Amino acid sequence: MNWPEGIQARPIDKGDVEAWAALTAAKEKVDQEGENFSADDLAEQLDRPGLDLTRNSISLWADGRMIGYGIAHVSPSVVDVDRVRAEGTIDPEWRRRGLGTTLMQWLIHRAGELHAATHPEFPGQVGAGTSSSNVSAISLLEGLGFKAERFFFDMRRPLDQSVPEASIADGLRLTSYDPSYEEALRLAHFEAFSDHWGWAPPKPEVWRSRNVGSRAFRSAQSYLVLDGETVAAYVNGYEWEADTEATGVRELYIGQVGTRRAYRGRGLARATIAKVLTEAAQAGYQRAALGVDADNPTGALGLYENLGFTTHNKFTSYALPIKSDV
Repeated sequence: MNWPEGIQARPIDKGDVEAWAALTAAKEKVDQEGENFSADDLAEQLDRPGLDLTRNSISLWADGRMIGYGIAHVSPSVVDVDRVRAEGTIDPEWRRRGLGTTLMQWLIHRAGELHAATHPEFPGQVGAGTSSSNVSAISLLEGLGFKAERFFFDMRRPLDQSVPEASIADGLRLTSYDPSYEEALRLAHFEAFSDHWGWAPPKPEVWRSRNVGSRAFRSAQSYLVLDGETVAAYVNGYEWEADTEATGVRELYIGQVGTRRAYRGRGLARATIAKVLTEAAQAGYQRAALGVDADNPTGALGLYENLGFTTHNKFTSYALPIKSDV
């Protein structure tokens, strides 16, 4: 890629996390997408299994500052479409100079190379997402040929409101997460999400690093519905301390909600979320948040609205087909 004079481009290094955190903080001040990360949070992301920083990341520097970055994430498995997810941003002070377009072109090209090397037998797509209010990002993506593919709602609920009562059916029990159930939870999650859009099962070690092994995971605010030793349903809670520091609001993020197919229709998700909300309020959290696919096949949007969640922001997932000759 031809970068402007004075711009240095190289792969992201683990020693860059402080500069990367400063860049993401500058982005959040302008884009207001509700994402705040510390240097430790970003370091954890870079340590996740399977991420090849040397080949699949890029950072842009000017005057000793990181002013842009991009990462192409390849999926280790494919169900229907090989979706290579692209993430990145340009520092707001450096926007409107063509850097964002060039960065996305780099990511598109790298995604094509990854697709050809890993899953060429499937259709390939470059995936990217943005807040529906981020006009400049939408214009950039659409200008490069991306099409809106899926819509998501970012929902919030204050925890000073009463929680609707909900009970668990006889024979089942509700308990907080314990590490002894890690594998049972993983199996339940893989089954529960197997009919969700875009789902491709990650390797167990990748799943762990993003879920129960994440530094943001809160076991005391995560609950399981057990049928004997089988996890029938679950709710996983997370807390990003950098977000509390930036907003002044202690928020519990409900990252995953799932029910095995044989147990659906019994109100298990509702009862488990209600328990999580009650316990979070008692633990000092001020707000709960979650994200939901607008077309979720299990009717999750209606469930969350019934529990008092309201839409705070909307996000759009965009896709660009990968050309077979890349």
